[in-house]
Amino acid sequence: MNLPREPWQPSEGALPPDWSRYIDDLRQHAAGPVPLEAQGKLVRVAGLVLEAAGIRMPVGSVCEVQGEGNATVQAEVVGFAGDRAFLMPTGEVHGLASGARVVPRRAPILAPSLGAPSHPWRRSEDRTRHLPIGVGLLGRVIDPNGHPMDRLGPVHAVRNEPLVRRPINAMDRDPVREPLDTGVRAINAMLTVGRGQRIGLFAGSGVGKSVLLGMMAKYTAADVIVVGLIGERGREVKEFIEDILGEEGLARSVVVAAPADAPPLTRMQGATYATAIAEHFRDRGQHVLLLMDSLTRYAMAQREIALAIGEPPATKGYPPSCFAKLPQLVERSGNGLNGCGSITAFYTVLSEGDDQQDPIADAARAILDGHIVLSRELAEAGHYPAIDIERSASRVMHNVAPKAHLDAARRFRQLWSRLSKAKDLIALGAYAPGHDAELDLAVRSADAMRALLQQDMHDASPLAASVAQLRQTAGA
Repeated sequence: MNLPREPWQPSEGALPPDWSRYIDDLRQHAAGPVPLEAQGKLVRVAGLVLEAAGIRMPVGSVCEVQGEGNATVQAEVVGFAGDRAFLMPTGEVHGLASGARVVPRRAPILAPSLGAPSHPWRRSEDRTRHLPIGVGLLGRVIDPNGHPMDRLGPVHAVRNEPLVRRPINAMDRDPVREPLDTGVRAINAMLTVGRGQRIGLFAGSGVGKSVLLGMMAKYTAADVIVVGLIGERGREVKEFIEDILGEEGLARSVVVAAPADAPPLTRMQGATYATAIAEHFRDRGQHVLLLMDSLTRYAMAQREIALAIGEPPATKGYPPSCFAKLPQLVERSGNGLNGCGSITAFYTVLSEGDDQQDPIADAARAILDGHIVLSRELAEAGHYPAIDIERSASRVMHNVAPKAHLDAARRFRQLWSRLSKAKDLIALGAYAPGHDAELDLAVRSADAMRALLQQDMHDASPLAASVAQLRQTAGA
């Protein structure tokens, strides 16, 4: 005979007082009414934007558009006009029809913490997107929604966390004082990077920026590497992971891939997600290398969204919000509070037509702590990595390199510049030694200087060895 079950009651003294209060709170919450939440309906689809009526949600909130059958699309509120909310989908909108239900993301329930005074459970006001973050992401390739792309099964040892965090007070950040070994001789010797620095990699297409990023991913002295492939060709994702990053680099890396065919909101979310992952490991006291390819694609995604909701275009079609979003993303990297971890970030910036005055390139130079320019002319001459030393600069090198190193780098620049200016003269056969001692020295040192600046992608050059070779070449 089946007897009705009595509700489970803890025996006297079986649980500590905190846990007893916790169970009482659970009972009170379960017995309470379920609050009703307003739902809206889809009234218009225009290009990339969905318009919903009957729903009031703050900008940044996540909702679900439920069409007929299984047609369901997640979307984010990106603006509003009157009683209409503008939504940007994160997937395809095929199958949606007028009148589709727009359901807000359920707000998470906040439980009272143990040891705190008993109070009713309440719903959080945070309806923004929360994605998995944790040590379980190491060695994995995921999409901007946190779903694995590497077919290695589900991700474990993670928990859902918000993508946007409160910015660090500028006075609480540690200054950049410690050099970082990137394993690339030209950068170590001539453009020394500091731990916690944000630097841009300015390049056109096909000049070797992906290879240079792969070299830094494999050889940089960092605890964790976070790679954000934003808006790149889908073919390049697997090639970068297998051919450039390799098993050794992937083992300590997290790769967030948002290919070019992803919706603009998803591409922007990929950059924000990669930054949030880097912040998580930095807050645990680890040194993180953040490689984002590319910052320009992030700005282009924001341009698509802004123009779609009616923001007026400004410089070369980029609306003002694009130039406001860039520093908001970049400023999240850097050193943490009181030396507890750091994020050293390299952002690639595409220069359309190799134009260094491109508006995004110009804006990025102003907010980053240095720029490394890759030259198409050097790449066509077989000079790899194709770093143009004369047009590149590290704004923190004087804080992390000793005086002898700085003097040798300055002397190298003088000789390299003199040699570059006399290149046409030498090619025409009009150069005659003995008339200019400085140029004579530059010509004699030409092979040694080129050997310093060139490096095979499979060879690492430690910082100490790079500086020693620089001093020998510059005669310092």
